[in-house]
Amino acid sequence: MNKLEHIGIAVKNLDASEQLFKLLLDTEPYKRETVESEGVATSFFLVGNVKIELLAATREDSAIAKFIEKRGEGIHHLAFDVDSAEERMEALRKAGFEWINAAPKDGADNKRIAFLHPKSTNGVLTEICQDKT
Repeated sequence: MNKLEHIGIAVKNLDASEQLFKLLLDTEPYKRETVESEGVATSFFLVGNVKIELLAATREDSAIAKFIEKRGEGIHHLAFDVDSAEERMEALRKAGFEWINAAPKDGADNKRIAFLHPKSTNGVLTEICQDKT
């Protein structure tokens, strides 16, 4: 893993949360994006070298809606930058880690992503991200 790429935070209301984080972080978001396949709308902030990704559900059956219903708003995942999502997935699979995704898929912010199952990472949902080329 190269670096912490972003911290994902599940929120109920993207507009209200964006205003809160603008004040908290003293900066504007640099991107807002919807990922239809995941049923999520995102807003990204850059703080130093780390991004903060706010995630709000766009439909009731999305993973973010289910997360908020079960746990409430808060930190959803940690994401790490990798050079090759496929290679990292295979290496971690061989080391005994379980994946939610069978293969990398398109995500927000021009990334290919995959999630490790939290039961294999001490309860922390962990994402790997590779820049799309």
